[in-house]
Amino acid sequence: MGGKKKLTLKQMERVQEKKDEKEKKGGKGSGLPDKKAPGIIPPDPRSEKLLGEIKKMKALTPYAVASRFNLRLSVAKDLLDELAQRGAIQFVSGSKSLKIYKPAD
Repeated sequence: MGGKKKLTLKQMERVQEKKDEKEKKGGKGSGLPDKKAPGIIPPDPRSEKLLGEIKKMKALTPYAVASRFNLRLSVAKDLLDELAQRGAIQFVSGSKSLKIYKPAD
């Protein structure tokens, strides 16, 4: 039959030792930092900090904004729509699924 073969006692000891060493080093085992869930609450569109960060970006897409501010894509799309209505950014091009904006001059 198929399936994974049983490890010998010596092999099991080695696996356990490696697992213990990784835990002592302060990680969950993978060594990668924990991921945070993207935010649902958007930042305030009137804040100077947000506008300053947006003016530094050349092209504004929902993905770029979501990545930069750790937001969900739907929240980033809503934020871009609100900023466009306020006049902080300008619509450049887009289709049904993707819209591209640029910072207002």
